[in-house]
Amino acid sequence: MHSSPSAAAAPRPGIEEIPVEIVSDEEMAFIEAALAAAAAGARPLLSSAARRAAAPLSCAAYSAAGGDIEDSPPPQRSLLARFRERRALAVTDITATEWCEKQMEFVLEHGKPERTEAMKAGSERHAQLEQEVVVRVDVAIRSAEELWAVKFMNFIVGTNQLMFEGITREIPVIGLVEGSWMIGIIDEIRMPMDGISFQPILVDTKTRVRPTIPSEAQKRNGRFATLTVAFLTI
Repeated sequence: MHSSPSAAAAPRPGIEEIPVEIVSDEEMAFIEAALAAAAAGARPLLSSAARRAAAPLSCAAYSAAGGDIEDSPPPQRSLLARFRERRALAVTDITATEWCEKQMEFVLEHGKPERTEAMKAGSERHAQLEQEVVVRVDVAIRSAEELWAVKFMNFIVGTNQLMFEGITREIPVIGLVEGSWMIGIIDEIRMPMDGISFQPILVDTKTRVRPTIPSEAQKRNGRFATLTVAFLTI
């Protein structure tokens, strides 16, 4: 049984009326074009930052201006191009992104947070372990070239120590991964003492605020960091 238009328009008692918004033909064409682009596997038209910047420019605004999907604001450059174009990627950049992408984005956009006492204690522990096997020498660095020269010298000294003493700590590594330079630091690398295996052993030192076992996510992130620096040594 079909009701008349006047009867269908009258709200039923006790039922909240839901507001209806009419989508124009231009807006529907814009939506269909966006869905077609997504279905074809294309990249998003706008990054998250660009979408926030273009929020006032709704579909209706494009339609009113007589524009179409090609008139949308151009996407901003990627975080990699904006913050790592003139410097190498760090292994911590990769592991921090694996841990929380949004947190890494905030760090790039607004800077690192202030160091806590736990973070300072972790750095001091790493320095203590390094001083057990390495003698540090202060070097005055006056240019980017001298900075890289010190990194390469530390790598050479650490490699020689590993070959002759069987252990070294805080050794820098550098590699090219899919066209991007990447740098990292191995907390500890040692040679097996059995005289049979010649595969070096990588050790990743982690400190904790509480005397508890790390969660599985923290263990995964630590393994990821170790595997990444190991990849740079291949």
